[in-house]
Amino acid sequence: MSESVKKILVVGAGQMGAGIAQVGAQAGLSVLVVDAFVPSLEKARAGMEKSLAKLKEKGLLAEEPSDVLARLQFAPDFKTSAAFAPQMVIEAVSETLAIKQKIFEELDTLLGPDTIFCSNTSSISITKLASFTKRADRFMGMHFMNPVPLMKLVELIEGLGTSRETSRLVRATAERMGKTSVVSKDRAGFIINRILMPMINEAFFVLGEDLGTAEDIDTGMKLGTNQPMGPLALADFIGLDTCLSIMEVLHKYLGDDKYRPAPLLRQYVDAGWVGKKCGRGVYAY
Repeated sequence: MSESVKKILVVGAGQMGAGIAQVGAQAGLSVLVVDAFVPSLEKARAGMEKSLAKLKEKGLLAEEPSDVLARLQFAPDFKTSAAFAPQMVIEAVSETLAIKQKIFEELDTLLGPDTIFCSNTSSISITKLASFTKRADRFMGMHFMNPVPLMKLVELIEGLGTSRETSRLVRATAERMGKTSVVSKDRAGFIINRILMPMINEAFFVLGEDLGTAEDIDTGMKLGTNQPMGPLALADFIGLDTCLSIMEVLHKYLGDDKYRPAPLLRQYVDAGWVGKKCGRGVYAY
């Protein structure tokens, strides 16, 4: 296993994947971004260009944006992955077990046995994901916060088989990216979403019971508990479909009725009103 990570493969060019790739490149790492949906790759690159330009304008980027972008490569499949030879993979696709399983099984056969595999999952068992590979000792959760370029936290999750050396290297890579790490045991929801998602879910119960308007609920939580964003607005930003998925995982694996998804949350998702990314959630965008 290498002493330090110099190349990373990011799987998924959505909001999270693009953010992870950007902070990796800003940290001096060579980054290959893979996404089968080519428009996502194009959107990710354009978004990074805009983000880096803003950081430069604010004096938060030491080098030129073009220098950071030069360390990024984009591909629609894994054909170039073996030749790229990453020391670390960070998967950042949708929160669907079957999709993640297919990715890790394929990469396990393509990449060398020393390559560390990480998942940006926000709720799925790391031990379960690692079981789809032959490298449980080199598998770990690396849960970034959204938006990745601005949020300082990375939640690290050790699976049952994660080695100390893997944990050390992943933590060191997170620090190189300018992040502060917290370490969670491999339990449903980990630390952050075990606390955050039930709060968001309860806000939907409150909204569904007509205790107050969305604006009053969010204003009350912002000013009453000193949060920068109300729970309903935050849910829109995260994606209501993602919130629902995490609540379903918590309910299934912890077996406590207090994790039952709010009916109104499920109804919004059924309607396709999943938040800011589609233009409508609790609020219209």
